[in-house]
Amino acid sequence: MRKIELVSCHRMPERSFFYKGKQFPMCARCTGIYVGYFIFIPLLWFIKIDIYWALLSILPTVIDGLTQAYCSRESNNFLRFSSGLLAGYGLAGLSDFIAYWIVFFFNYIFFNH
Repeated sequence: MRKIELVSCHRMPERSFFYKGKQFPMCARCTGIYVGYFIFIPLLWFIKIDIYWALLSILPTVIDGLTQAYCSRESNNFLRFSSGLLAGYGLAGLSDFIAYWIVFFFNYIFFNH
């Protein structure tokens, strides 16, 4: 029987953090993304992120991941986590942007006719 996987992560030991000898369930980059996302989602109640800053903050993760995959460059866990943290910030901003427009169109369609 296969285990149901909720996270699509390679979980390579050399690209993961360890605590007390146990490997984290996600790699350093995914850990950074999830930590950033969960930190910045509540902050969006107080601070709005411009869509361009959100997209720009995802770029370091994309560059780090692609250059590591295709340019035979090896990143380190600190860089993976840091760029992942920025991506989490950007994804939180994108989520806020998308949610705003969904609510806007929902209100327009159902309450303005």
